[in-house]
Amino acid sequence: MAIAALNSAATGLRALSTRIDVVANNLANSETTAFKRSRSNFEDLMYINLRQPGARNSNDDISPAGIQIGLGVTISNTAIDLEQGSPENTGGELDMSINGSGFFRVQLPASIGNGAGYTRNGQMFLNQDGELVIGSRDGFRLEPPVNIPTNAEKISIAPDGTVSAKLPGQTEAANVGRVQVTRFPNPQGLRNLGSSIYLETDASGPPNELNPTEDGAGEIRQGFLEASNVDPVKELITLIKTQRAFELNSQSIQTADQALQTISNLRRF
Repeated sequence: MAIAALNSAATGLRALSTRIDVVANNLANSETTAFKRSRSNFEDLMYINLRQPGARNSNDDISPAGIQIGLGVTISNTAIDLEQGSPENTGGELDMSINGSGFFRVQLPASIGNGAGYTRNGQMFLNQDGELVIGSRDGFRLEPPVNIPTNAEKISIAPDGTVSAKLPGQTEAANVGRVQVTRFPNPQGLRNLGSSIYLETDASGPPNELNPTEDGAGEIRQGFLEASNVDPVKELITLIKTQRAFELNSQSIQTADQALQTISNLRRF
């Protein structure tokens, strides 16, 4: 059975190597705005049943246990940890975070995700048309569009998403749009596109567009950004545990190799 041990340990090395990749990505994005860490989940593979549980022995009695040998492990999935990151006060008029559940919807190219992406990144800028766009490399436009007049003196974003701008010569701010929040039945099923943007999938369920503070949607906080939810201490502990497990699987391979070597050195007299 040393061959089975070799194969089982090899699956362990592959799975743990994937876990190291996931942890490394988490640590690399510990300062990325609104980044959500991922967690690797493991599951065991099929088993060889040398004797079925409940089989009858020579006395026709039912055996209380069988002999089952597992064939290793695999990564079942990488789950997105949607725990909210801590709010960071930036004081920026266009910066906003969602205090609670939900995502901002942004416009993507029609070839990607049917043209809709979802993010928790509330770092906003204005494009050449005065529309709110997220502060990613591609600057995707917020949906539904919010257009800020170029001569606005002060911009206010209420907890319910209402955006107001005070214009020169006016005593009261004018309503220029409203930020909406999108929720999903299963946000764990979203596909990670990168740039803190997620795409709808069959697993996530259809998007539900809501006004902030309504039907469980989070409220908008102006002047704040959501930090990454990566805890470097926990990630380093996970990395250490993974490294030790990797070493133990390597030791299993060495032990199985030594057993095979001993068998191959047997001589008949």
